[in-house]
Amino acid sequence: MIRVDTEASKSVLALRHYSPRKFASDLVAASPSALVALPLAMAFAISSGVAPQAGLYTAIIAGFLISALGGSKVQIGGPTAPS
Repeated sequence: MIRVDTEASKSVLALRHYSPRKFASDLVAASPSALVALPLAMAFAISSGVAPQAGLYTAIIAGFLISALGGSKVQIGGPTAPS
């Protein structure tokens, strides 16, 4: 029989031990990143010839998808991530 742990993504496994204290720490750590990434996403959208809202939607949705489907607890994703 296959163990469930081997089939679950790293994000699901990390959430098993996630506490409100860790969430508060992550929220504080994410704030400076958001202050840089969201205006940068708007600038990318404007330079691409689309509305700034498109950059915001893309940055937010892509951020959630990268976090949910990523393979690491410390994965970096978004417009400022190294390629």
